[in-house]
Amino acid sequence: MSLQKIITSVQLICEAIASVVNIDVTIVDQNRIRLAGTGMYRDSIGEAVNENSAFSYALRESVGFIIENPGEHQACMNCDCKNRCEEHAEVCCPIRLDGVTIGVIGLIAFKEEQRMVLVKNQENLLAFLDRMADLISTKLKEQESHEAIELLAEELEVVIDSIDTSLLAVDHQGRVIRANKKCRQTFGQKKLTHIHTLFSEAAWTEIKSSTKNKKDIYHTFVNGLSGVYDLSLINIHGSIKGYIITIKTIDEAIKSVNEMMLDPITTGFDQIIGQSPELLKVKALAEKVAPSASTVLILGESGTGKELFARAIHYISKRTKGPFVAINCAAIPDQLLESELFGYEEGAFTGAKRGGKLGKFQLANRGTLFLDEIGDMPLHLQAKLLRVLQEKKVERLGGKSSVDIDVRVIAATHQNLDEKVLEGSFRQDLYYRLNVIPLMIPSLRERPEDLLLTAHYLVQKWCDKLEKQPLLLSIGFTDALMAHHWAGNVRELENAIEYAVNVCDAQKLEVHHLPKRILQHHLVDEPVTQPKLSTVIRPLDDLEAEAIKAAIAHYGRHLEGLESAAAALGISRATLYRKIKRYEVDL
Repeated sequence: MSLQKIITSVQLICEAIASVVNIDVTIVDQNRIRLAGTGMYRDSIGEAVNENSAFSYALRESVGFIIENPGEHQACMNCDCKNRCEEHAEVCCPIRLDGVTIGVIGLIAFKEEQRMVLVKNQENLLAFLDRMADLISTKLKEQESHEAIELLAEELEVVIDSIDTSLLAVDHQGRVIRANKKCRQTFGQKKLTHIHTLFSEAAWTEIKSSTKNKKDIYHTFVNGLSGVYDLSLINIHGSIKGYIITIKTIDEAIKSVNEMMLDPITTGFDQIIGQSPELLKVKALAEKVAPSASTVLILGESGTGKELFARAIHYISKRTKGPFVAINCAAIPDQLLESELFGYEEGAFTGAKRGGKLGKFQLANRGTLFLDEIGDMPLHLQAKLLRVLQEKKVERLGGKSSVDIDVRVIAATHQNLDEKVLEGSFRQDLYYRLNVIPLMIPSLRERPEDLLLTAHYLVQKWCDKLEKQPLLLSIGFTDALMAHHWAGNVRELENAIEYAVNVCDAQKLEVHHLPKRILQHHLVDEPVTQPKLSTVIRPLDDLEAEAIKAAIAHYGRHLEGLESAAAALGISRATLYRKIKRYEVDL
């Protein structure tokens, strides 16, 4: 807090005091710098007063006083001019602000008649000077507040201009109070003066009728640009004084949605497990075509990892920084699939959301759209999809204009599209448009050398996820895996591994940790050799003894073999040992 900030006001007050008391007046700040003065002190403004003067005493003690006899007052004790003072009397009045002394008002009488005036009226004079000191401190406080408000305004201006969202503040008559830099750039305006520059009269009328804040209102602005805006009311003591409007163009809105909501998982080809020649060949082709903009059609049974390949292609393509949007064409009812793919305008149909909805094609702009199970897409949508792929434009349901898109499509199916084309359930022209670069993913049965490699990877993955210690795989466990048909491919394998890791309470995965459906298939695939039943009805104990002997003979008499035999027989290892003892089976 420095009186330097209001030096002009200080001089004016100084002159006002002098005109009232008809005595020379001077004002110094807390650093003993003379800021104002009248008469003989006018020429020494800006100079420092002596550190041993009465002003220093007044600053230090923060009290007002009158020196009637210069040289005798306590304030004069250390003064360098004590013995040669030309003053007849002096008044000092401190200037305080928030308990801090920030200056002193001084009145100096150089004539005896001036001294008499000071002495006779000292009580009223000190009261008057106190009020003048309060006036000065109030002026300084006002200046400090004004500077703080100016600083805050500048800081807010910087903050508002740094926001990467168009912001518009208008009063209740639509006059623009503030339009940030982003807003001016977005709409190509050097200066915005009225809301009608961006909003139609109908839209402004709707804004004025609002009684509460609103979010995500879809709107086509006056210049034809489409987007969404949020509305916040400036409400002061129950009266609407204006509106804050934040605007996002469609492209900006899509980017925000992608950053916040879409799957951020990145998958590289190194995460596709397998070393079989068949798989390596497909991976090599996929990596080769990934940088291309051409459409890819991924074929293969369910669970072979078609989406993993699609993600890996996107990850190493030129679109890696764009969104990867996936949609399963078989999982969405036909009547909803069109709106999911292409979006819709507000009011396009009963139940349509206010402001409409963006479709997957627009969400995937400058990125990749993965159309899974494309073989299940209904014929009427196939025609619209073909048009979008050819024209690179999408028209939302209920829309009157098309929107340019830049999307790479990767499609996938487990069905035989050649057969579907022949039977008329899949358009031939769409098939040719999609089947530019076909990738056939081999099933797990076709690459048995990858099965155990994948199993070990999945066991480690689920041990990490379930926070379990690493587990070993027993011989019986791996034998069961190798013997299974795996109609569901890697997805079925991962399902079985996840179950086994969950139920395992030992350090090694055994056959009995596998789901029952796998065990049943395992027993069917590799049946235990049992003697054929004769036409003679035999006791159950005999049959049970023979089944146990056959299981032990098949799996072996070592510990792991006995565990596998118990699992195959559907009994615990402890029960198996009891029955071995009961039937006196040789180990």
